[in-house]
Amino acid sequence: QVPFTVLQGEGVEYLGHANDAVIAISNYRLHIKFKDSVINVPLRMMESVECRDMFQLHIVCKDSKVIRYPCHFSTFKQCQEWLKRLTRAIARPAKPEDLFAFAYHAWCLGVCVDEEDQHAHLCRPGDHVRYRFEMELVRMGFDLQNVWRVSDINNNYKLCSSYPQKLLVPVWITDKELENVASFRSWKRIPVVVYRHVRNGAVIARCSQPEISWWGWRNADDEYLVTSIAKACALNPGAKVSGGVPHNGSSDGSEACDADFDSSLTACSGVENAGTPQKLLILDARSYTAAVANRAKGGGCECEEYYPNCEVVFMGMANIHSIRNSFQYLRAVCSQVPDPSNWLSALESTKWLQHLSVMLKAAVLVSSAVDREGRPVLVHCSDGWDRTPQIVALAKILLDPYYRTMEGFQVLVESDWLDFGHKFGDRCGHQEKVEDQNEQCPVFLQWLDAVHQLLKQFPCLFEFNEAFLVKLVQHTYSCLYGTFLGNSPCEREMHNIYKRTCSVWSLLRAGNKNFHNLLYMPGSEQVLHPVCHVRALHVWTAVYLPASSPHPLGQDDMDIYLPPGSQSQEFSGRCLDRLPKTRSMDDLLSACDSSSPLTRTSSDPNLNNHCQDVRVGLE
Repeated sequence: QVPFTVLQGEGVEYLGHANDAVIAISNYRLHIKFKDSVINVPLRMMESVECRDMFQLHIVCKDSKVIRYPCHFSTFKQCQEWLKRLTRAIARPAKPEDLFAFAYHAWCLGVCVDEEDQHAHLCRPGDHVRYRFEMELVRMGFDLQNVWRVSDINNNYKLCSSYPQKLLVPVWITDKELENVASFRSWKRIPVVVYRHVRNGAVIARCSQPEISWWGWRNADDEYLVTSIAKACALNPGAKVSGGVPHNGSSDGSEACDADFDSSLTACSGVENAGTPQKLLILDARSYTAAVANRAKGGGCECEEYYPNCEVVFMGMANIHSIRNSFQYLRAVCSQVPDPSNWLSALESTKWLQHLSVMLKAAVLVSSAVDREGRPVLVHCSDGWDRTPQIVALAKILLDPYYRTMEGFQVLVESDWLDFGHKFGDRCGHQEKVEDQNEQCPVFLQWLDAVHQLLKQFPCLFEFNEAFLVKLVQHTYSCLYGTFLGNSPCEREMHNIYKRTCSVWSLLRAGNKNFHNLLYMPGSEQVLHPVCHVRALHVWTAVYLPASSPHPLGQDDMDIYLPPGSQSQEFSGRCLDRLPKTRSMDDLLSACDSSSPLTRTSSDPNLNNHCQDVRVGLE
């Protein structure tokens, strides 16, 4: 008999004892039970495990936590045996079905006889996510009769496997021209429009780098498409703001914005004549040096001489290798006992906050160009699936209050990260049959950290709270849900992941009051102007600096990772600055008693409400 409460679809593979603990490895997590405390860690959250001091396990997690288990084995041989078991357990899966999300979904369907009703209620996202493309076109007021059109050239992903099937382009751009552009852009990721400013008609578009190479290749159709985006904005200008004053709700934040990035866009005036296209801003996330160096590998950047009425700006954002190194330094600093005398200097040496600062500045640059000057913006980096979604998604949050709601944020993640092919499988380290660790990088976590910085600076303008973001960090890596599996929409569709796994938005739904920000003031149309300087940024303590020791069972504390406790308490009455907590495995000892039947509870306490609703409906 398994001496602890198991999860839905969970099967225990190894069970044993150390001198002072019961240890179990299932197909989902590592579980260690001490006399008065418990530790649970999803296997996919673990990046590496090693033996320290001959008799202790030392686990490094993908979300920055380093856990030193005070679990002493009686012999070195016993410690090595458990080390080998854990190493095998956290190895990359041989096939997607080996991930726990599939077993968990199978259990969810098994609860209810009517599988379709159960799947819709518990597993699927809402209609705002499922029909996001059509609803966003209507919400942002695109003129699909005269100015813009939805191209079906990527049906069945025949043009680009990492792009969505429906692409928004100017109405006069033909599919033949799009094919020619695809041959000139890295990975065939052509410039497409993803956002429109309702008040002035300026748009944000995204793509990958042009393949200039050392030969200085040009593509007439690519140049035509880029300039056509600016012309289309002039033909579909939107409702202008009288007097040319941007409608940002408040000027307080703009004074705090970095002056150098505000003043860089003053070359063009506001939209004065709908028939005159504004100068399009091409924002290259890389440094100029990096962009030129990419020409040696067949890439490069746009030349202003060949793209009339365009301005190219380089942001100098670091690549995934620098971000990965910075994150590893941050993890090392946060896992040590803090020394007040050099804590700030050690934090500065990681460069993590510096990287966040540059990302925020890039987003502010895009936001200012669109909102204040009515200029269209085209954003790209090298491949267009790492730094590009960071900038675009962050700029959309600054510009549009809809994306600061729970539903809007879900649409934002699905549209700009999942639909446009951010490689979650590679970046999070759970893609099958991939051994190259250099592809792993916390790109999405870094972006969530930037959103957390905005939440700190504008606490009344977000519908969701910090717990919402922290839970999203956890489930990005846990593989309990299928939302972040795979590297592209084509891959997720090929493996039918949408129908075979649960969506994380079923947990982080708008109706879940646990994730509501009690300070939220709906109805504000304010455009955000955050302070981007490093001194204004904060270490995300809820993610990087939680208590790394196991919690006593008697305290009202949450285990660092997804405790399978059956409690489903509301978070009201608790300090807003703390994460929502639940007790961890109070019934563990009684579960060891053969006279006590085992109970099945949700792997995340917040999901129990879902399960209860389903059972009540059946009764």
